Amino acid sequence: MTNQTKWALDPAHSEIRFKVRHMMITNVQGEFTKFSAHVLTEGDDFSKGTVEVNIESDSILTNNPDRDTHLKNADFFDVENHKAIKFKSTSLKQLDDNNYLLKGMLNIKGVEKEISLDVEFGGTNKDPWGNTKAGFSVNGKINRKDWGLTWNAALESGGVLVSDEVKINAEIQLIKEPA
Repeated sequence: MTNQTKWALDPAHSEIRFKVRHMMITNVQGEFTKFSAHVLTEGDDFSKGTVEVNIESDSILTNNPDRDTHLKNADFFDVENHKAIKFKSTSLKQLDDNNYLLKGMLNIKGVEKEISLDVEFGGTNKDPWGNTKAGFSVNGKINRKDWGLTWNAALESGGVLVSDEVKINAEIQLIKEPA
């Protein structure tokens, strides 16, 4: 890339959340509270950029300590042996003025698979301190079993306790680093 621009995560204005169907009747939500992201673009053109995200798997929070402990053990994220969840983009295709399709490799528990995410570009603006910021809303779905997150329990009435589909939502604000 020529004329590379580096963007760093603004953690105070960013979040990574997920939602999973529970007992086939409601959704349980959670988030990861510690993560970083680095974006390199060609100038300010995000379609010619690369994205890397590193999530501390131990930072999972669902507002239920027992569930959080279960999610951290070997049935799910096995945080003792797998400290991070990683994403590295393979392409970022601009669909129109504000929408992109982000593809990349997601690594959970040592298993790496390609995923696609819908990205809405909120624009750029300068904050009161002169920093240029860019905002994005990211949405997608994965099948948790593709990464070996297979724990479940059958329900007496039929169905399962936890759905295979996990919905991902992230609100990301980036800070343009000085040249």
